[in-house]
Amino acid sequence: MDGDTPVPAWACAPGLLALPHLNAFLPEYAPRLLPGPDVRAVLGWGRRPTTRAGRLWGRVTGHPYVALEDGFLRSVGLGEAGAASLSLIVDDLGVYYDATRPSRLERTLVEAPDWCDAAMRARARALIDGIVAAGLSRTNMGGPLDRSILRPGPRVLVVDQTDGDASIRYGMAPPDAFAAMMTAARADHPDAQLIVKRHPAVAAGLKAGCIDDADLAGVTLVNTDVRPADLLAEVDAVYTVTSGLGFEALLRDKAVTCFGAPFYAGWGLTTDTVSVVRRGVARDIETLAAAALIVCSRYVDPVTGRRCEAEQAVARLIALRARAGRLRGYWAGVGFAPAKRPAIRRLLNAPTARLRYFDTAGAAVAAAGANGGRLLWWAGKETAAIRKAAAGFDGPTVRMEDGFIRSHGLGSNFIGALSTVLDDQGIYYDPAGPSRLETLIQTGKPSAEALARAATLRERIVGGGLSKYNLQGATPPDWPSNRERVLIVGQVENDRSVLLGCGDVRTNAGLIAAARADHPDAFLIWKGHPDVLAGNRPGVVDDDTLAAVDAVADTLDIGACLEACDLVVTLTSLTGFEALLRGRRVITHGRPFYAGWGLTEDRLPLPRRTARPTLDALVVATLLDYPLYVTPGGWPCEAEDLVEALIMARVEGEAARPGRIGRWATGLTASLDRAPPPAY
Repeated sequence: MDGDTPVPAWACAPGLLALPHLNAFLPEYAPRLLPGPDVRAVLGWGRRPTTRAGRLWGRVTGHPYVALEDGFLRSVGLGEAGAASLSLIVDDLGVYYDATRPSRLERTLVEAPDWCDAAMRARARALIDGIVAAGLSRTNMGGPLDRSILRPGPRVLVVDQTDGDASIRYGMAPPDAFAAMMTAARADHPDAQLIVKRHPAVAAGLKAGCIDDADLAGVTLVNTDVRPADLLAEVDAVYTVTSGLGFEALLRDKAVTCFGAPFYAGWGLTTDTVSVVRRGVARDIETLAAAALIVCSRYVDPVTGRRCEAEQAVARLIALRARAGRLRGYWAGVGFAPAKRPAIRRLLNAPTARLRYFDTAGAAVAAAGANGGRLLWWAGKETAAIRKAAAGFDGPTVRMEDGFIRSHGLGSNFIGALSTVLDDQGIYYDPAGPSRLETLIQTGKPSAEALARAATLRERIVGGGLSKYNLQGATPPDWPSNRERVLIVGQVENDRSVLLGCGDVRTNAGLIAAARADHPDAFLIWKGHPDVLAGNRPGVVDDDTLAAVDAVADTLDIGACLEACDLVVTLTSLTGFEALLRGRRVITHGRPFYAGWGLTEDRLPLPRRTARPTLDALVVATLLDYPLYVTPGGWPCEAEDLVEALIMARVEGEAARPGRIGRWATGLTASLDRAPPPAY
């Protein structure tokens, strides 16, 4: 590179230019579709056959061939099924899995003493511990291990691979490597249970395996995609040819025998049947992990699209895997209007989810039962037919609603939501029975880390002036400070939280009258609901009623109004929760989800809610544990990510509205009510 000018490079491999976040991964190169006189390098996927022309062109012209490969902490889902990678290895010497010649990873390990100081070793150890504790692997989509397959006594894991895996050929494995591996495992451990694990792509039916069926006699075959960490925790030794699972076993301090020469062999950490003379120096696991995971791997956060460190990639993978686990399985949706389905698809985007829509509740129940799945419907559109079908369904039922940090615009104006809640107990706005949110608050014991995270999130929301819809308005005038300033928050009068959660006071006019009766000398400020003001929903207050208030804040910014008031009076509005975030007193005349916990002054009793959470514990349940989020660009994300996107939209005056579905997964990008979606 000349300074900061990227080097023109021919991307000789098909699809390379479509790699998500390519510029963030490769800032030093300017990839081109075709070679030309200005091209000074060739980019390709490892040593795949599709790169042959590019490698040849590079040799003829004297330009370097730079091999790209997915990193060792790759994704949540299979690359064969289209899951986008969070990591990339960029090698200007060779390819990490090609033991026939030097690679950048190998060279880094040979030269280890020059860069692997005490700080790097400590960082590598912490990274290893975090990966092992979280049970992370390369693709992170497997299900739990069926422990009934385990027998008492010693156990040995034998790892199959996919037929045609380049690491086998270039890992110097002999033609009979897999047969020899099976023979050796039996001979070395005659009394052990041999467990053969198929590759996830083989289990998914995408590729063929390498171990012959004849060699599987007497073994326990794991032919489904299970979490590698679960298997590794139950075995004493691992036999492999060149699989990356051997590296994951070393991270967990397992004995590993190799029948090829993978990148982690030849450093004194494995028992090797194939020798690589160039290596021949002893390296400990911290040095190996530092080279493979920190020095020679690049990471891009798919949510921000920016480069990040390995530790941030680990945190993102943990979050994405948790989301995939939460959404795993079959979902039978009913009552979703066609116009709403793209937003639902975006919100439920996960590699492990299969969603189908049905026109009738009966058909949805039948499909959910046949597939061992869940019945899903939009809580606000619940009908008698859905309630009846759900009551007769012997399986999990889930209500869906918008989340509490929703969008940059009104749902009634057809602005899609950027967050949602899935409730398998009830729904948060119906106090007739517990909801999943209520249970989270009632039983939650958040960790110090979670509380600190909640406090930071709360401060960011308040500092950024965010609310549910994030509609910007004017700044409030200087309301008098010698009187208590009471903000009365209007609602849509047929909102289900009002219909289900209120008593005698259940209209906007009634709320104003109650506020004036309770605070005869206060300065009352009325702010109508934006859906009502837009003319989309009922709840208009007439002029005679407004005569009881001192100011109308309909055109003012809600966040600024909350900052300028002393007290908020509401029926069940989410604004009451937003007021709590800002340290304001709140009086509720209904039974919203945030009432009854000792944080509000409640006019209706909620004896079922006996817990007394702190404000940050309430935030943990409400904003961190209960909802699911996506960015405006469509990537599954955390609350903090969406908050930052919405704050940026406010700062820049742009509409942070839903875009495409981000390909951290392809699981729900197909037409979900028709063909089955592709795997992750």
